[in-house]
Amino acid sequence: METYAAALLYGVPFFMVLMGLEMGYGHWVKNQKYTVLDTVSSLSSGLTNIIKDSLGIGLIIFTYPYLLEHLALQTLEPNWMTWFLAFLAIDFAGYWNHRLSHKINLFWNQHVIHHSSERFNLACALRQPISNLLGYFPLLLLPAALLGVPSNVITILAPIHLFAQFWYHTQHIGTLGWLEYIIITPSQHRVHHAINPEYIDKNLGQILCIWDRIFGTFQEELEAVPPQYGILKPARTWNPVHINFQHFWRLLQDAWRTRHWGDKFRIWFMPTGWRPADVREKYPIKTIEDVYGFERFATPTTKPLNAYLITQLLLTTALLMFLFYNFSALESQQLLLYGFILFLGIYGYTSLMDLSPLAPWVETLRSLIGMGVILITGDWFGLEDLLAFGSHVVFGYYALTLIGTFYFWKKTVPMNAGNNLVKLT
Repeated sequence: METYAAALLYGVPFFMVLMGLEMGYGHWVKNQKYTVLDTVSSLSSGLTNIIKDSLGIGLIIFTYPYLLEHLALQTLEPNWMTWFLAFLAIDFAGYWNHRLSHKINLFWNQHVIHHSSERFNLACALRQPISNLLGYFPLLLLPAALLGVPSNVITILAPIHLFAQFWYHTQHIGTLGWLEYIIITPSQHRVHHAINPEYIDKNLGQILCIWDRIFGTFQEELEAVPPQYGILKPARTWNPVHINFQHFWRLLQDAWRTRHWGDKFRIWFMPTGWRPADVREKYPIKTIEDVYGFERFATPTTKPLNAYLITQLLLTTALLMFLFYNFSALESQQLLLYGFILFLGIYGYTSLMDLSPLAPWVETLRSLIGMGVILITGDWFGLEDLLAFGSHVVFGYYALTLIGTFYFWKKTVPMNAGNNLVKLT
């Protein structure tokens, strides 16, 4: 996990620079694809995923080293051909993992967060899951294990492969000529994120588009069918924790409510969207039918509140970057506590974006824990060794943000709370 944390120490700032460039370009050409609340929600989702993955939260069924040790038919030397085979194996596994996530109810829960934004930009690329608590991806790397691809090759390539999927989440790049026949491009990925009937469950590749062409899931972007983004059962919340488990909660409710014991079991493994007939009739769920005329989710906000939310996001990111910097010096209990405090902060300010009455109380809990850590230990997880009076700054931050959350919640909720729909234009 230290290697992953080190990669993110450089990856996160790089992603933010690219997003800044995209925002600047959108402003320059008067075709902005970002809004404050949606962007803060997207980046906050990315932070929760990074925290979860860097702390190793979850259960891995089989690790790749285990499969390699027990199934390898040979041992490959780490030359250029080995690296190429490893890349193909990871990309092939990624395609099938992605396809399973779109086709099976249970697995859709861990992917729905990525599609939940009703906008399409580089920020939405960072909407990554925390609900993937059962790790089965190494099983899809079985071809690499059989070939004997070394574990260190997979370990190095995996994050590079993931980061390389960032750039094509944009509406500002058109088609790319002959590259459209080789790699996943922005045009192809716009199709993938679209909810138009023509585009649903298409272009599931991650780097190479050959798998879609081979297995019949390829669809080019049609000029007559402008992509519309989001999910057919809209999330209607900015809180990434809620989005991560919405679909699971619906499945759990349906499994409980259905009268048929067989349906209670098979609902989890049926195609995405399948519901028992008796539950579907008694508890209908509204879905988007007109993709060009649906209502986009929005909540009342003000410029001061936007500034406060952006500040919260940036300071949370700064705290996370310090965690990565000091990762190896902290014990596992300290890492988990640090991660929990960051999770509470993200849950708190995104709940404020939803105008949820939970927001000030979650922030109260986070601030008390954060200030308590400093009062008890006299430091903020080793920050004093790097920055004199650093823990005093963090203590002041928690005190001020506690006041800020109550202030903005009381100030914003009377502003037409509940009026959270904006007509699509």
